[in-house]
Amino acid sequence: MRKTKGGFLITQIKQVQGRIFDALLLKAGIEEFNGAQGRILYVLWQEDGLPVVELAKRTGLAKTTLTSMLERMYEKGFLERVPDTKDRRMLRTFLTAKAKLLRDQYNQVSDEMSRIFYEDFTDEEIVAFEGALEKILDNLVQKEKTI
Repeated sequence: MRKTKGGFLITQIKQVQGRIFDALLLKAGIEEFNGAQGRILYVLWQEDGLPVVELAKRTGLAKTTLTSMLERMYEKGFLERVPDTKDRRMLRTFLTAKAKLLRDQYNQVSDEMSRIFYEDFTDEEIVAFEGALEKILDNLVQKEKTI
C-alpha cells in the first residue's frame, strides 16, 4: 500500500476545527459550553431523552469521556437525568429549558462552520468528500467491532 496521510490530516482538521468552533461560540456569546458539549446538545436537540450508551454512540465520544462531560452539563443546568418509565435502572438524559434556548444560536455557529469547511467546494465535491468520509468511518466502525 502506498504511503498515505489521511489519518494525520483528519486529526489536524479536528484540532483546528475545534479551536475555530470554540472561538465562533464565544463570538456568538455562547460561553456556557464548548464545542464537544455542543455536540451532546446537538444530538439531544435531534432526539431528546437518550440513554448514555446511545449518546456515546451518536456523539462518537467514549463513555467515560461522555460521563464526565454530562456531569458538568447537569451541574450547569443544561441537562437532567430522568429514570426510564419502563426500566427504572436506566437513566435518560433530557435537555432543560436553558439548553433548548441556545439551539438557534448554536445552529448559526454550526452553519458558519459549514461555510468555512466548504468554501470553494462545488456541490459535487462536497458529496464526494462526505461519501469518502462515511466510507472511512464505516471501515473504522467495522474494525472496532473486531478489536
